[in-house]
Amino acid sequence: MKILNGRELADYIKQRQAHTVRGLIQAEGIKPKLAIVVTVDNPIIDLYVRLKQQYGADIQVDVDVHRVKQTEVRELLNKLSNDSTIHGVIVQLPLEDPSQTDEIVNLVAPDKDVDALGSKAEFEPATPMAIMWLLAGYNIDLNGKQVLLVGRGKLVGAPLEKILKASDVNVSVADRQTKDLAEVVKQADVIITATGSPAILYADMIKQGAVVVDAGVASEDGKTVGDVAADVYDRDDLTITPVKGGVGPLTVCALFENVIRSARLVADKQ
Repeated sequence: MKILNGRELADYIKQRQAHTVRGLIQAEGIKPKLAIVVTVDNPIIDLYVRLKQQYGADIQVDVDVHRVKQTEVRELLNKLSNDSTIHGVIVQLPLEDPSQTDEIVNLVAPDKDVDALGSKAEFEPATPMAIMWLLAGYNIDLNGKQVLLVGRGKLVGAPLEKILKASDVNVSVADRQTKDLAEVVKQADVIITATGSPAILYADMIKQGAVVVDAGVASEDGKTVGDVAADVYDRDDLTITPVKGGVGPLTVCALFENVIRSARLVADKQ
């Protein structure tokens, strides 16, 4: 088994980003800043927010967390979008009322929408970017391969499908309407899953020598788990992300890459 260790790649990217931020501060007098808007009390969300705060501190990017009621989000996002000292704004999902998600994420200014959730965002979404970095970092060539995306969600599947198709990759998608998921999965050389449904992929569903990237996140019995069942890791012929430390660390890197890029664009306009 070959492990796609995102944490190792993330350490390298983090060092590069820290160097870039030092340059922005010293040469341009600009310190990148990210604003995170949170509307619900949730231990998983709190964990993600703390990880972003720690990452920002490590590379000298300020991270401000704004905890507000959903009824106050519109006014806050308007204020943050017009604050010239803030280079990135994200709305931490899920919202208290998820039915308003599309409306609210589109209130973030496109040039600060570093999560790329809005329809006019000027950045690549973080998790798809992280997946592409991971595959490139381990020299996974997608040319001539049958790539399957399991899940067509707003955060991962849908934008990643667009990215892969734009690169002329032979990609197909399985979602809730797929009748025989096991049969579809067996045809794929590269499987990228992001459904948030625990253990949706089992060992006997995956072809010999396949590449498996698990970007799914769910909570089960108080633990954070992915889409891949435990028996998949008994297969020694696969190239696969680890249970922890695969896509996740690179997703944080990709988010901050967008924040730094936003700050760089501000510097270039000065």
